[in-house]
Amino acid sequence: MRRTLVPLIDTPPESPALGGVVHTLHGQTMGTSWSVKLVAEVTRRLPPLRQAIQDQLDIVVAQMSTWDATSNLSQFNNAPAGSWHKLPDGFFTVLEYALRVARDSNGAYDPTAGALVNAWGFGPSKRYNEADFIAPTPTELDAARTQCGWQRIRLDTATQRVQQPGNVYIDLSAIAKGYGVDQVARELRQRGIDSFLVEVGGELRGEGVKPDGQPWWVALEHPLPDALASAASNTVIGMETIAALYDWSAATSGDYRRYFENDATRFSHTIDPRSGEPIRHGLASVTVLHRDCMAADAWSTALGVMGAEQGLAYANEHELAALFINRRADGFEEHLSASLLDLLQ
Repeated sequence: MRRTLVPLIDTPPESPALGGVVHTLHGQTMGTSWSVKLVAEVTRRLPPLRQAIQDQLDIVVAQMSTWDATSNLSQFNNAPAGSWHKLPDGFFTVLEYALRVARDSNGAYDPTAGALVNAWGFGPSKRYNEADFIAPTPTELDAARTQCGWQRIRLDTATQRVQQPGNVYIDLSAIAKGYGVDQVARELRQRGIDSFLVEVGGELRGEGVKPDGQPWWVALEHPLPDALASAASNTVIGMETIAALYDWSAATSGDYRRYFENDATRFSHTIDPRSGEPIRHGLASVTVLHRDCMAADAWSTALGVMGAEQGLAYANEHELAALFINRRADGFEEHLSASLLDLLQ
């Protein structure tokens, strides 16, 4: 079975100019891959487009990577207490929005939780998949918690500066890919491309339509694709969800992407900043549809930390289009927010 989501739009997108075909470009960034499908004339030179896309994503890495010791973010994380730092436009935009989501989610998402991410082995060093990795002790977690707290970050919007309050480690991994998708979309529009599908590490944004007038149809990510054909799953998992990305974005946060198991317990890369530990409430994934991929990326993480019950209530109250997939003993269970239900066709 298939469920179809179509965004509510006032006027349908214009069809691409005659003679346009779909071109596909690929590359690597942020420890993952990117791909772009775009509509342009057959004779369009693709190498300059590919380089322009890669350049935009390289800028995100240079500004916001915790894996690059020379990035603007790494310099901030290692700066002395009380120091102020002038941020590049992109970094400031992302940090400002990240702090807004932290405030609005009451800390379910917290960009300053980097020390906790590192302690659980999901940062750039002492990785969870290394042979000598050991889960943090309560004492180590308490120490990591002292480095967290989005309320400690002071922004000066007039000068685009941020203060390092002391030993705070910001991690923007839950929002930077979405921002990168938005930046690639902006670059394509500036180069005269108005029909495209951008994907970075599973986060998506589509604009315009294909040459045949069809939208960019995408299947929303599922924690266990094989479950679509599994008799062991409950009734809802016979359902594939596809969405028409007419000027919309989709981002997914899931406990199956990166995790380790210890004594039959699954430890997800999604950390609850409020407890300091990986989420354990049974939510397998959250997908958020939003106009901006940066917002979809951040909110999928925040709702994922909240869990199905609290997250669904929050999504309904704040009109977020979200799909929740919960783990059960006999398979999975889906919950759709009211705003997502409005998109059903």
